[in-house]
Amino acid sequence: MRKTRPVQVKHIQIGGGAPVAIQSMTKTDTSDVGATVAQIEEMVSAGCEIVRLAVPDNDAAIALKAIRKRVPDVPIVADIHFHYKLALMALEAGIDKLRLNPGNIGAHERVREVVRAAQAQKVPIRIGVNGGSLEKDLLKKYGTATPEAMVESAMRHIQILEDLDFTDIIISLKASDVHRTVEAYRLLAQKVDYPFHLGVTEAGTSFSGTVKSSIGLGILLYEGIGDTIRVSLAAEPQEEVRVAWEIVKSLGLRTRGVTVVACPTCGRLDVDNFVGIVTEIERRLAHIEEPLHLSIMGCAVNGPGEAHDSQLGITFGRGVGMIFKDGVPMRKVAGENIVEAFVTETEKLLAEIKSKPQIDSDLSSHGLTQILPTSDKSVPNPR
Repeated sequence: MRKTRPVQVKHIQIGGGAPVAIQSMTKTDTSDVGATVAQIEEMVSAGCEIVRLAVPDNDAAIALKAIRKRVPDVPIVADIHFHYKLALMALEAGIDKLRLNPGNIGAHERVREVVRAAQAQKVPIRIGVNGGSLEKDLLKKYGTATPEAMVESAMRHIQILEDLDFTDIIISLKASDVHRTVEAYRLLAQKVDYPFHLGVTEAGTSFSGTVKSSIGLGILLYEGIGDTIRVSLAAEPQEEVRVAWEIVKSLGLRTRGVTVVACPTCGRLDVDNFVGIVTEIERRLAHIEEPLHLSIMGCAVNGPGEAHDSQLGITFGRGVGMIFKDGVPMRKVAGENIVEAFVTETEKLLAEIKSKPQIDSDLSSHGLTQILPTSDKSVPNPR
C-alpha cells in the first residue's frame, strides 16, 4: 500500500491510511442555491462524503456562502479555473478545499495571496491535471497528453506551492482513457507522497463510463494507489456515488449498504420474472446504510452455496422460494410473496444487527458505515 501524508478536508481525512473517500460533483447551476442544496442532500443520502461545486463566475462564488450555511456539515470543494478572486471569495465563504492549478490563476503575487488565505483557514488545495487541458509547451514537447506530460505538469504546480511552503496538497491526473490515467498515477506515485484523487475524466455514459471507471480506478486501488475517488459519468451525481461505492466495496476497501449477489439466470431458472424480483428487492432496500450481504439465486445449483456465504439468501425451486439465514434454511415462501417476505426478513435482520453493540464500526456524521483499517472485522486488504 502506498504511504501518503494525511490531508484534512473538514472532518474527512484523505490519505495517511484513512479509508478511500467517496466524492462527486453537483451538476446544477451553483448560483441556484435551492437546486444546488437539494442535489447536495441527495448526493449525501447516496453516500457522498465530499461534494465539489463548479465556481465559474462571480454569481456562483457569491452563492457559496448561502450554500455553506444550508449544508454546514458537508465538506465542500470549490472548483476554480483561472480566476484567483473567485478562489478568495470561495475561501471567504467557508469552503473546505480548493480545486485549482496554481500555475493557471495569474501572476505570482496572486498565487501567493490565494495560498496565504488557504493556509490561514487550513484549507487544502487539489492540483487537478487534466489530459485535455495541458500546457501548450508540454504538448509541443511530448506531442500529445502522454502520462509523462501529465506528470511534468503536476510537478510544476506542486513546485509552485512548495516554494510558498504550502504542502497541504492533493493531486489528480485525469485522462479520458484508462491507459494514460493509470500510467500517469503510477509514475507520479514514485515521485511524491501527496494523496491522490482518482478519476477517469469524461468517462462517458452510465454504461460505458462505469466500465472505464471501474477498470481504471480498480487497477490503481488494487495496487494501493488512491486516497479518494470520483466517478465521472454523464448521469446524475447520485449514480456516480453509487458506482464509486460498488468499486470500493468490490475490492473490500469500504462497506456500506446492501450487497446483493444474484445469479445471471440460465435455462435452469425456475421462477418467473426473476430480474423483476431482484430489482424490486434492491429498490425496497436502497435506504439501508448498514452493510448487509444478501443472495438471490434462481435455481438450486449454486443457490445453497451462495446462501451459506450470505447473511440472508433465497433460492428457488419449482416456483417456491427457500429463505436461508447464515446458510441455514428458515422457511419456504410462495412465489407471489417472495419480495415482501424477503424484505421483511432483511428488515428483521437489520434490527437484530442494530440491537447489538457495534465496536468496530465508525459511523460518520452522515450515517456512512466504514470499517476501520485496524478493525479485526475488516475484509483483508488486497493491496
